Amino acid sequence: MYQSATELLEEYRAGRLSPVEATEAVLSRIDRLEPELHALYAYEPEQARAAAKASEQRWRSGEAGALDGIPLTLKENIATRGTPVPLGTAATELTPAPADAPAAARVREAGGVLLAKTTMPDYGMLTSGLSSFHNAARNPWDLSRTPGGSSAGAAAAAAAGYGPLHVGTDIGGSIRLPAGWCGLVGFKPSFGRVPVDPPYIGRVAGPLTRTVADTALLMSVLSRPDSRDHMSLPPSELPWADLGCEVAGLRIGLQLDPGAGLDVEPEIRAAVGEAARLLEAAGATVEPLAPFLTREMLDGLDTFWRVRAWCDISSLPADRRAKVLPYIAEWAEGGADVSGAAAYRGFSQIDVMSVAAVRATAPFDFVLSPTCPVSAPAADWASPTNDPQRPFEHIPFTVPYNMSGQPAVSVNCGHTGDGLPIGLQIAGRRFDDLGVLRLAAAFEVIRGPQRALQV
Repeated sequence: MYQSATELLEEYRAGRLSPVEATEAVLSRIDRLEPELHALYAYEPEQARAAAKASEQRWRSGEAGALDGIPLTLKENIATRGTPVPLGTAATELTPAPADAPAAARVREAGGVLLAKTTMPDYGMLTSGLSSFHNAARNPWDLSRTPGGSSAGAAAAAAAGYGPLHVGTDIGGSIRLPAGWCGLVGFKPSFGRVPVDPPYIGRVAGPLTRTVADTALLMSVLSRPDSRDHMSLPPSELPWADLGCEVAGLRIGLQLDPGAGLDVEPEIRAAVGEAARLLEAAGATVEPLAPFLTREMLDGLDTFWRVRAWCDISSLPADRRAKVLPYIAEWAEGGADVSGAAAYRGFSQIDVMSVAAVRATAPFDFVLSPTCPVSAPAADWASPTNDPQRPFEHIPFTVPYNMSGQPAVSVNCGHTGDGLPIGLQIAGRRFDDLGVLRLAAAFEVIRGPQRALQV
């Protein structure tokens, strides 16, 4: 089903469609496509039907919530009460979660119809759907390609029409990268805008949808406060539904060279350049932004994350440790012999990267770049390099904004010669979540209709 959430809500209000009918249509689509996509975990159609029936009654009684009757999914690492959280890996003990995480609690309170959780790679540390626990998720645009990750199943589900709303998480690009490769809107809000549990440096939860309006709608719910996140921003009432944007007069930076990592493929460079030209024609001033990421920053982050992963994996019993995806195990082992000083120097690059991002982007209202320098690799590759010694070469455009906490969104801006989507990243100043979504909505109009996915 490719109706947007905003369209479904209008249909429900007018009585032209019921949540039960919409949910049945989505369930039928899932049953047809899921054997090939492998996007879902803990798929529970009967619970979805019951939730849709309850929503139908709320609409009839005038008690509908903000997302009432909208079919949606949550990434597997967002806890839902009673469902184990394997974190994408066979090494995790399958213990039912005691409570809903903040994002799960908010969408349920708003009346959303939870269809399933969505699959992810081991510990969320791959831009891929490869997993030792789940079957590898596939890209609906080309089943031989990965949808990206770590919100792999969420992106595949969103692109394939498993309902209009999907929630992922992002600590280095895990919402935006799969959104870019699947032709979606993938929003990484400002750090702390959406409460998460457990909180961690750079980690956010956010929407993957097919329209900016749906992303804004979902943000109006996800951003509601939750005391479990001690790192969250103070609650604020933002006018999420107001997506009007005057492009004329905006000062926009265009970054086509991140400073480290993989070279930008020519087709991607051309598509992002054309997006910049469209905004310039609409009255924006577009100026080049020089690279600000360095090899030291990217390698330092890699070192710290390896140490963190090794601390977790090495503490597992031997039988469980042996079940970790070999790529992840080899990558994490690189942190086994790192000295305390080297681990600290790696960790310190988080602040260095954050300061560099904020200072470099400060002269601009927004910054455009590719979401990823390369297009989606094969579904059985762990990353675009497929090399655990070079794991983060594809995230130089995305990860700085996790470390700086700035909001950033990926929107589709074209397709490769092979028909694969190309993501345009729009980043904004700290806490200007609404501004980023407003420019993305303006770009949706300026770029015109996009190629339809035929599945």
